[in-house]
Amino acid sequence: MEIWLNQSSADDFTLLGIFSCSPLDFVLFSVVMVVFTVALCGNVLLIFLIYVDPRLHTPMYFFLSQLSLMDLMLVCTNVPKMAVNFLSGRKSISFVGCGIQICFFVTLVGSEGLLLGLMAYDRYAAISHPLHYPILMSKRVCFQVAGSSWAFGIIDGLIQMVVIMTFSYCGSREVNHFFCEMLSLLRLACADTSLIENIIFACCVFMLFLPFSIIVASYSRILKTVLHMRSAQASKKALATCSSHLTAVSLFYGAAMFIYLRPSRYRAPSHDKVVSIFYTVLTPMLNPLIYSLRNREVMGALRKGLDHCRIGSQH
Repeated sequence: MEIWLNQSSADDFTLLGIFSCSPLDFVLFSVVMVVFTVALCGNVLLIFLIYVDPRLHTPMYFFLSQLSLMDLMLVCTNVPKMAVNFLSGRKSISFVGCGIQICFFVTLVGSEGLLLGLMAYDRYAAISHPLHYPILMSKRVCFQVAGSSWAFGIIDGLIQMVVIMTFSYCGSREVNHFFCEMLSLLRLACADTSLIENIIFACCVFMLFLPFSIIVASYSRILKTVLHMRSAQASKKALATCSSHLTAVSLFYGAAMFIYLRPSRYRAPSHDKVVSIFYTVLTPMLNPLIYSLRNREVMGALRKGLDHCRIGSQH
C-alpha cells in the first residue's frame, strides 16, 4: 500500500472515455447524465420507502433495499469521474484512484450478481413453501444472505485490485475505457498477463455461473410448483411476483456475460464501453422502476408518502 501511495503524477493513467467533443456526443453525454440522475433518485427513494413503510419490512424488500444500495454505489463509482473528465477536458486518474475504482466496481458487481441469485431462492421459498417461509427466511437468515453477498464481493474486489495494481505499467498509460476496467488496464502492463487474464476469466465464470445455477435451480422448482397449483389465479400471482426479479436478472447477466465470457478475439473496446454503460448506468436506473411500477406494495407506499407530504403542506 505504501508503494501505491508514493506513486507520482507521472504514474497517472489517462481514461480515453466514451465521448468525444462532437455535438452528437454532447447530446449522448446529456442522456447518460439524465439516466444517472434518475438512477440516483430512484434507488434513494426505493431504499427510503422500504425503510419507512412497515408493510415493506419483509425478506423480499430487505433484499431489494440491498440491491438498490449496490446499484446506488455502482453508479457513483464510475459516472461522476467520467462526467468530470468530460466536462473539464482532463482525463487523468491517479494510480491509487484507479485501484479504488477497480476494487469498488468488482466488489459491487460480484455482490449484486450473488444477491440476485440468492433472491431467486427467496422467491422459491415463498412460493413452494409458504407455510415454512417465515422460518426459512427469518431475519437472521436474511442478514446472513445479505452479509455473504457483500463479503463475497469485497473479498473478490480486494484480491483483483491487489493483483492488477502490482503489475508494472510502461509506455502508453492510456486506458481505452471510461473507467479503470480490469482487462483494459492489463493491456498496458509491461509483463505477460495471459495467465492472470485466464484466471480472471475463470473467476468471472465462477462468479456468474454460481448464482446463475441457483437461479435456474430455484425457478425450475418454482415452475414445478406453479404447474401443480389448482387455481389459475394463484398461478398467475406466483408468476407475477417473479417477473420483476427475472427482468432484473436478464438485464444484469446478459450484459455481464457479453463482456466477460466472450473469447478475447471477439472483443472490441467500443462494444465493451457501450455495454458497460448499459449495466453500470442503465440497469441501476431500470431496477427501481421494474420493482416499483410492477409492484402494488411499493406503489402503495409511494402514494401513502405523497399523501402525507400533501397533507403536511396544507397545514
